[in-house]
Amino acid sequence: METAATYFQRIFRTLKKFGFLLESDPKLPSVATLITGEPLRGSWWSHPQAQMIFQVNERLEDHKDLLIMKLISGKVTFVHRKVWSHVFASGRAREPWHFKTLSAEAATLLRQIDGSGSLTTADVLKTLKGTMKVGDIARELEKRLLVVGTQFHGESGAHEKRLETWKQWAQRVKFVPASVSAASAKTNLEDRLQVLNLEFKAKAKFPWQ
Repeated sequence: METAATYFQRIFRTLKKFGFLLESDPKLPSVATLITGEPLRGSWWSHPQAQMIFQVNERLEDHKDLLIMKLISGKVTFVHRKVWSHVFASGRAREPWHFKTLSAEAATLLRQIDGSGSLTTADVLKTLKGTMKVGDIARELEKRLLVVGTQFHGESGAHEKRLETWKQWAQRVKFVPASVSAASAKTNLEDRLQVLNLEFKAKAKFPWQ
């Protein structure tokens, strides 16, 4: 029986090859399907291999060459450093698709993040008023690539989320993006995903598609 370490090594090789890998998906290769050997349509938490999936996810989350974001079809996606410049350019472009049907609460939060560079969900709870939950507002911005959201352990030991501008994130992780236009960046990412969609008969897409 494979260990978390051997699963991680195999999954990381696949992730690096594609440039990104979903946490779970019923058709495309994902962390969950590569471990279970079968497509999962519900939550992977109910699968007998759930603990192994969790352990591998933890290893992926800690890897310095991976960024976790809601990149493909609004789902949790592990993104390898090799395509960071393309995601960076797509996120920073601030094109019409970024703001279409954006809620007032999300727009307010975005202005706060733009002004400070970085906010935690705890910071938001102290300042943001409205009917939407902080997590819902944060996910709205993340799914549109308007901010970078990363998990960290707060002072209490509980998980919190840091919401950053792309510029602030790049400075924090010491990443120097290559100079690439938003159009070229999106085309590069689309071509990579199209290869997977065709091979696995899927219809996954990026937020701008």
